[in-house]
Amino acid sequence: MKHTATCLWFPTDADNAVRFYNTVFPDLSVGDVSHGADGSALVVEFTLRGQRFLALNGGPTYTLSPAVSIYVPCPDQSEVDRLWAALSDGGTELSCGWLTDAYGLTWQIVPEELPALLTDPDPARAERARQAMMPMRKLDIGVIRDAAAQT
Repeated sequence: MKHTATCLWFPTDADNAVRFYNTVFPDLSVGDVSHGADGSALVVEFTLRGQRFLALNGGPTYTLSPAVSIYVPCPDQSEVDRLWAALSDGGTELSCGWLTDAYGLTWQIVPEELPALLTDPDPARAERARQAMMPMRKLDIGVIRDAAAQT
């Protein structure tokens, strides 16, 4: 491997996590799998939406945390809903579109339209969008859009 990639440290389930992510993201591609001396998967290379990752079965020394998350912009609410349902199953819903999946990896599932609403040139509109978003777990772009448009 000669390209930069993000390495994700899983205690034991890196290969299972990548198999699961492959069912959630149709554009995910799995690359090389390196095996340890015992024959089990040690490192699984994969690419998601053009970004390269390594999933490492690193043991219990370190754990994943929300300090590192994967940001996934979604073209519409149905994609937000689909990804949220799949990735939050067995995991933990956090706030403002963040969740931690059953394998401990944190994701940001965000409608593509959200950054424009939050940076609207009209500060009042941007603040209404932000206030609508803050109490949400899964983001609802329609509710945020409507809040921003209120007068």
